[in-house]
Amino acid sequence: MRLPQAAMMAVIAASAASAFQTHISRPHVVGSSTTSLNAFHLKEGETRNMFEGPAPLVKERDACGVGFIANTQSGDEFGTHKVLSQGLHALDCMEHRGACGGDGISGDGAGIMTQIPWKLFADYRSDGCPQPGVGQVFLPQEEARRNEVKEVIEKVCEANELEFLGWREVPVDPSTLGPQAREVVPSMWQMFVKAPARLEDDEETRDAFERTLYLVRRRIAVELKALDLLKKEDGSEEVYFASFSSQTIVYKGMVQGCVLSQFYKDLENEDYTTKFVIYHRRFSTNTNPKWPLAQPMRVVGHNGEINTLIGNVNWVRAREKSKTLPEEALGDLVGKENTDNIVMMCNTQDVPNLLEPLVDLGRSDSANLDAVFELMTKSRHRAPCALMGLVPTAYENEPALADNPEIVDFYKFHGGLLEAWDGPALLVFSDGKSIGASLDRNGLRPARYSITQDGTVYMMSETGVVDLDEAEIVQKGRLGPGQMINVDLATGEFKDNIAIKSEIASRHPYGEWIANARKDVQKMSFAEERIYDDSTTTFAQGSFGWGLEDIGMQIQDMAGSAKETTYSMGDDAPIAVLSTRPHTPYNYFKQRFAQVTNPPIDPLREGVVMSVAMTLGKKESIYKVSEKGARLIHLESPVLNSNEMERIASYAEEENGGFAQGTISTRYSLSDGPDGMKAAIDAICDKAAEDVRNGVEVLILSDKADDQSVLDETTYIPPLVAVGAVHHRLIAEGLRMDTGIVVETGSAWSTHHFACLVGYGANAVHPYLALETVKQWHGNSRTQKMMEAGKLETTTVDEAQQNYRKAVENGLLKILSKMGISLLSSYQGAQIFEAMGLGSEVVDTSFKGTTSRIGGVGLSDIASETAMMRPEDDSSKLINYGYYKPVPKLGEYHANSADLAKLLHTAIGLDKKVSAATNRDEAENDGVKPKSVADYEIFKKSLETAPLANIRDLLDFESDRESIPLDEV
Repeated sequence: MRLPQAAMMAVIAASAASAFQTHISRPHVVGSSTTSLNAFHLKEGETRNMFEGPAPLVKERDACGVGFIANTQSGDEFGTHKVLSQGLHALDCMEHRGACGGDGISGDGAGIMTQIPWKLFADYRSDGCPQPGVGQVFLPQEEARRNEVKEVIEKVCEANELEFLGWREVPVDPSTLGPQAREVVPSMWQMFVKAPARLEDDEETRDAFERTLYLVRRRIAVELKALDLLKKEDGSEEVYFASFSSQTIVYKGMVQGCVLSQFYKDLENEDYTTKFVIYHRRFSTNTNPKWPLAQPMRVVGHNGEINTLIGNVNWVRAREKSKTLPEEALGDLVGKENTDNIVMMCNTQDVPNLLEPLVDLGRSDSANLDAVFELMTKSRHRAPCALMGLVPTAYENEPALADNPEIVDFYKFHGGLLEAWDGPALLVFSDGKSIGASLDRNGLRPARYSITQDGTVYMMSETGVVDLDEAEIVQKGRLGPGQMINVDLATGEFKDNIAIKSEIASRHPYGEWIANARKDVQKMSFAEERIYDDSTTTFAQGSFGWGLEDIGMQIQDMAGSAKETTYSMGDDAPIAVLSTRPHTPYNYFKQRFAQVTNPPIDPLREGVVMSVAMTLGKKESIYKVSEKGARLIHLESPVLNSNEMERIASYAEEENGGFAQGTISTRYSLSDGPDGMKAAIDAICDKAAEDVRNGVEVLILSDKADDQSVLDETTYIPPLVAVGAVHHRLIAEGLRMDTGIVVETGSAWSTHHFACLVGYGANAVHPYLALETVKQWHGNSRTQKMMEAGKLETTTVDEAQQNYRKAVENGLLKILSKMGISLLSSYQGAQIFEAMGLGSEVVDTSFKGTTSRIGGVGLSDIASETAMMRPEDDSSKLINYGYYKPVPKLGEYHANSADLAKLLHTAIGLDKKVSAATNRDEAENDGVKPKSVADYEIFKKSLETAPLANIRDLLDFESDRESIPLDEV
């Protein structure tokens, strides 16, 4: 059964029209203007229904100054005050890296992290408790509310065997603050707790004590939230733990660097001694500063931005959901073995009644990175190890690592388990045992260090922030891309990039594990035989939304020259939801780009640090390293051909790896009608969850039809909708880490299509119809004649398909680069798109968390639009939709048509009757026709009656005032 195109056009046009019932209201009020725009119907109690996207993605951006100073040789076991003084001086000199508020005094944020100053806190120490846990807490200003919060904190501590030793009000001078900071300044307090009696005081149980403090802090947040004490409805009076540890403490605030020590009087006290200091000065872009957003965070000071944040958060949620330890384990937050098991094997994200969620898109990118980094350090990862996994270097073909294969093996192993937190970043970190700094793989932030004769290590965003005598310096250098330095706070040993990474990488035989368990799929030759005849191929192309332009422009350029088609800037065709022509779901998405990444990544110049490699299979825990973590299928390219699909299928054999595989068809009966898509999506999601529970590690979502009869009788779920729905369903059920998803589709040919599929969860794509189209194009007589004439480079069928894959890969790298991302594995699931014209039903089903500022079409509309693409019975060639180049009468409407431009030129007197070659200087008015008011009225009417093309076309003015005469303007 084939639906008549004209009938389906009417259906989708009516659906789009009904979807866009827009209410506009712009009343003018004297004295205070009021403007309201409600796009689509509001539910009861809603004041707006536009989802602008997560704040860290669309609003919050940082560019900061950061550094550290460490000296373990001078002073006693508690260090010296000099280290702190030098750190504060460096912070003061970093003022140009930060920003201040409109009052000229309040700062975007400044802070330090140090060793706990035990001399200063001598009153809270004893022989029985030499190192209590110390919490630095921002409490409400209101005394009654503050006392309620304190009572809750004490009860939670005592319930978890933390003997409460007392509160200390932090000495502060509010007069040093600017008006903006003073208005929202918290009440600063410190709390002290004794380690549980069942934890002995040695290094191992010190780790257990740190885990207890960490888990109790997150439990406190839950209890406060349950009592509406965590923060007020407007977000003010937030209770925030800047730190809660027996090793480190953080002083920070909404101040300028020079004001920090004036505000916190402790910092000027000579008894404040420390072996190290991390300092940070914040510059916040597009967001209002807040006290909790100042840095350092609890373990990290971050200069830069995480461009993969949404994907990272989604994968953390999936990883936490896949942990198997039951919630009952969270009843004991004290026992050494139990807390060890909690951080490694218990879901710490989705138990809001027991623990504060690990990650939250309501927080900044730095806060989320800090939370994951902190959890990893509370497991069996040392801080440098955790950061090597989270922010890896470009290890492939890196000459500096040629003599250290163990480091390369470490990155290969962890790269399969953990997606990189990608973006320009200088990270300074400490877990209390060591302190260090690391750069992102591109090295897009400055970082220099010096070591002096007394053993002090200075690391800073730039030189000059600390005055050093050149004669005292014994070593200096800078961090290159992906490099790290580290200082052991117990021994004072300084370790450079190779030393610290080799030490970490040598803890496990990663190379041996990879050799034994990993399977590699290298690029293979392409099949030359056709899978369909020309008639079936054309019908399949049409049903998947291909047009003549896609073959004549995109396929020809990609297969012929291994490059994407070059387009002009701008797009004057209607957006997909307003078009009367059918569009694939890809066209409802716009790619985002990084707002702060500077300088931008160049995929040509910096290709060595970029990669499109992906993996398939079950990803083991990142918190508990074992040989099983190496058991993955590594793909050199995310664009697979039929031979590579067969190679992957061969790994299902027990003697060849035993990677269980399953294929789910995304086709469903055409007779089910538009409403059939919802049932079909539910069915494939149920089947996917069932298969993964039964051990399937490679899940293939396929819309491939065996022959013409199947194409005649069925339609399909668009692959972007299908993969997004399955991806989010598996995340929700804690199964996503147990499988890799391959999309086998005829509906992917441009780089944007591949980016969307990977961005919403696909590990790899087999574009069988695009490859079939390349073969069809190559065998076309016109193509062969162009090769013979030298207009196209002469290629074989295999070479043409290789060219196509190369063009897709380079296009993906270009898309990654404008977002400031280096690895396709980090782009996977990152959802770095904005949806335009998709309704909440579609977004909630397949694209959760995607920015969607307006509503739009539902699943049944997409099903109708998909069916509209089906060719007519007698169609022997594809339709030219005219999406890129205007096609008179039959093609897509273009706002900037030649006829409209000519009409405007005539109206305003720019239409020239003669050219320069016909002596126009001798013609009246240089051959230019006179202005025409009548033509201008026609031009104006043409615009008013033109088809809808953009969101602004849906808006109109409502005013309670009469128009103003032009001569009065």
